[in-house]
Amino acid sequence: MAFSVGKLTTLRKLGRRKLGFALAFGGSLSSAAALLAAAPQAITPAPAPTAAPPAPAPTVAAPLPVVEPVISWTVADASALLGTIKGIDADGLIPADYQPEKLRATIDGGAGAALDAQASKSFAWLIEDMRDGRTRMDSREQWFVVDSDVEANPTAAVMARALASHDVPGAIASLAPTAPDYGALKAVLAVTTKAEAAKRKLIQINLDRWRWLPRELGKYYLLTNVPEFQLRLTVDNSVVRSYRTIVGKVGKTATPQLSAVVRGVVFNPTWTVPQSIVVGEGLGQRLIGNPASALRQGYKATKAKNGTITVVQQPGPNNSLGLMKLDMPNPHAIFIHDTPSRSLFGQAYRALSHGCVRTERATELGMTMAILGAGKSPDELVAISTSGKYTLVPMTKTFPVYIMYFTMASDINGKMGTFKDLYSRDAKVLASFAAPRKLWDGKRQTTERVIKLDNPI
Repeated sequence: MAFSVGKLTTLRKLGRRKLGFALAFGGSLSSAAALLAAAPQAITPAPAPTAAPPAPAPTVAAPLPVVEPVISWTVADASALLGTIKGIDADGLIPADYQPEKLRATIDGGAGAALDAQASKSFAWLIEDMRDGRTRMDSREQWFVVDSDVEANPTAAVMARALASHDVPGAIASLAPTAPDYGALKAVLAVTTKAEAAKRKLIQINLDRWRWLPRELGKYYLLTNVPEFQLRLTVDNSVVRSYRTIVGKVGKTATPQLSAVVRGVVFNPTWTVPQSIVVGEGLGQRLIGNPASALRQGYKATKAKNGTITVVQQPGPNNSLGLMKLDMPNPHAIFIHDTPSRSLFGQAYRALSHGCVRTERATELGMTMAILGAGKSPDELVAISTSGKYTLVPMTKTFPVYIMYFTMASDINGKMGTFKDLYSRDAKVLASFAAPRKLWDGKRQTTERVIKLDNPI
């Protein structure tokens, strides 16, 4: 699916002029139909939908072997490396981490084994931090994203390319994240004086957070910044639409940082009530003996032979998941979904959920995703969304979702701002930058236990 500049501009204009309606029954369906009828003119339809493949079983990325090769260096290439190290503070990294004084001494000694060893070590460390981030996993709280950049750009391969092309600075620059916010943060850092130490540190750790992610996030993706309470639908690294969100409360139900893949859009979802409510609050016993009451309240209760009671809330405007849920399987059972409590989006502080990310204008988002990723027509989607029936629309073009945590970033209007450190996750990253650099251990995922919340909505 190709987006020309003209098509992307058209879609943005549609988003700003017409997609402001709250289709989740805050606006009229006729307005929704009129809007969506125009959308295919801005998009190349996807192929006819097919059944989405089953989600893979959750796995933990095993640590990779740490390989720091020793390669033959010329004095000229080593001098270029020294210059790159001296200027690496522009990326929020610390020149002293890469032993510039030792490198200078071996350069002065001329080509040979000592230069090869020191230049290879300094360059390998610099590659690791630019590619994977300086902050090690033990300082990344609730970070469950696996970065595959080390597989795409192994240290030995990057070093070999740099020396073959005699372009050490270019090799390092090629590892930087492509997300526009990385460059925006660098630009702010460049004009922030050393006297503004706290601000420089905040920029530094948020630059590093971008390096924790894959260098390229994809052509189409959703990204939500938890402390900002905002979700973005992004095409070619440009925000097409944005949505206010509600995220996890501070404490045990704080939203973790993770990536997932949208495999489908669920319109009119059901919600299986957790056992903490079915049993703990006695809901199951009250409903199983009174089917009429269950029906009136929108629940269906069943009792298994072993006595276990299951309660499923049926589709409808009062469903706890609202009218739309993105099918994005992950071991945390964290989803992006609608809510019947839409008035909460008017609050400035929205850390109010049990972990999941609730989004405003959820039906609009679901329809947009189904047009982009499943080739559905506007008329089909209006019919599906208003049917009142559970419907899973499988995606033929999957979208990655990134649930992130940036305390300094460009807001949805493109203006650089700071956001409250809701879950106090800055402290460990700041401490790691204040301490001497730790050797990279090959770990690409936190060893923290995955907590699948009993009631994540």
